[in-house]
Amino acid sequence: MKERYYSLDVFRGATVALMILVNNPGSWSHIYGPLKHASWHGCTPTDLVFPFFLFAVGNAMAFVIPRLRQAGPANFWKKVLKRFALIFLIGLFLNWSPFVKWQGTELVFKHWVDPDNPESGIRILGVLQRIALAYLFASILCYFTKPRTAFLISGIVLMVYWWLTYALGDPADPYNMQGFVGTQLDIDLLGIAHVYKGEGVPFDPEGLFSTIPSIVQVVFGYFTGQYIQAKGKNFEMLSNLLVAGIILALAGLIWGMTFPINKKIWTSSYVLYTTGLAMMTIGVMIYLIEFRGVKGAWSSFFDVFGKNPLFIFVLSGFLPRVVGLLRWVDHTDETGKPVYISAFSWFYKYVCDPISAEPRNGSLLFAICTITMYWFIAWVLDKRKIYIKV
Repeated sequence: MKERYYSLDVFRGATVALMILVNNPGSWSHIYGPLKHASWHGCTPTDLVFPFFLFAVGNAMAFVIPRLRQAGPANFWKKVLKRFALIFLIGLFLNWSPFVKWQGTELVFKHWVDPDNPESGIRILGVLQRIALAYLFASILCYFTKPRTAFLISGIVLMVYWWLTYALGDPADPYNMQGFVGTQLDIDLLGIAHVYKGEGVPFDPEGLFSTIPSIVQVVFGYFTGQYIQAKGKNFEMLSNLLVAGIILALAGLIWGMTFPINKKIWTSSYVLYTTGLAMMTIGVMIYLIEFRGVKGAWSSFFDVFGKNPLFIFVLSGFLPRVVGLLRWVDHTDETGKPVYISAFSWFYKYVCDPISAEPRNGSLLFAICTITMYWFIAWVLDKRKIYIKV
């Protein structure tokens, strides 16, 4: 019988909680450094959250794949393709939701492509879409190949991605935003209207090309979960896990000297570096929770998020958009034009922001209040044994 690892549940829940925390500041203009993404090259604590979640997806696969093998290939394809499609479509739904927006004083439909601006439309890719794609291809690789083959293919993928990025990118700088080969590829394949423009130019940080190395992140998570199960709860497993994590993180840092560590183009060095840190983090959690029994309110807090991870993450993206449609006049500007405000904005402006002369404190307080609200929702679902599986 396979041993239960509560620490892996806590790890998964913690990544969801941190994803919600960093995505919901009171103001994007007032954020403490560790809660920001690196502007381009580099890696902040916030840049660890997404790869840690993909790594956790791989951990979970290590417990599921053996059951899928027993059930046969037909069952594998049915379950994996269904889950891929649901997660991808939910991500697309989240991008399009709530399907209407305020334009002046009236609500208008959010068109797939804006008829007044053909370069503006609904973004196709995103966090959930990357999770879906990485999960799909990692599942296929881990199901149909032996571990040694899957490991070899993963290494080749990281090396080939490096070579393609360098060879096909802008010779002047293949690793900058507009010189990156994936930028034009996304525009050509998806259409400029459906590419993310939050960076000031059409560039998708969850683009198709940069999704390729993220698949390896899931595969490494699978290997780690498989190893933990095979070795069992002992200090040999733990020490090997920590040493492997240190080696991978150092390898990522060394590789980063030539292929910079970069989340937005998900470089191969970034995969190794963040995987190493994820392995060390899980190792520490296993030691504290499984070996020393250090658990309580802190572990329960994160575990609750791990019970309905995708649902809570989607809700954290969907709810603010819906609430934002319900607005009222806050004041009028110097020209007499009404300035509107909605519930979340009002709470930040009149409750959180005034607590400190340092605006980052109010922004952080809003994020903490937000995550507390979603924790309460997750806690209620858990108490009622409601688990929304995808």
